[in-house]
Amino acid sequence: MKHLHIPAIAAAAILLAGCYAPYPYPYGYTAYPAAQTAVATPPSFDKSWDAALGAANDAGVQVTGADRNSGRISGSKAGTPVTIELRPQADNTLQVVFNAPGSTESNPTLNDRWLQAYNRRMGR
Repeated sequence: MKHLHIPAIAAAAILLAGCYAPYPYPYGYTAYPAAQTAVATPPSFDKSWDAALGAANDAGVQVTGADRNSGRISGSKAGTPVTIELRPQADNTLQVVFNAPGSTESNPTLNDRWLQAYNRRMGR
């Protein structure tokens, strides 16, 4: 009777040994789900350009010139000159500059309205 247990124990040991894998998980697989992370990527020039041009229209700026190659948009609002420049930076970001120096007296909220429209169009 004792001899019948030995083959059963040996078979169980062989089956259990087949369940263990001594090598690591395949590349890219994790045993636990990865934490959710958001990576901020700089927006493309085209998206920023379209948003800046559309925001100017939303703010009531009459665009008189738009040179995509130089990144410069010019226009006016109530007789006040307006310029918008898109400047690529060394760190692969984009600086967008809105300039309407005479608007502080004639249209004091123009800069804020343009910035709100720009951020909305950028999805912020």
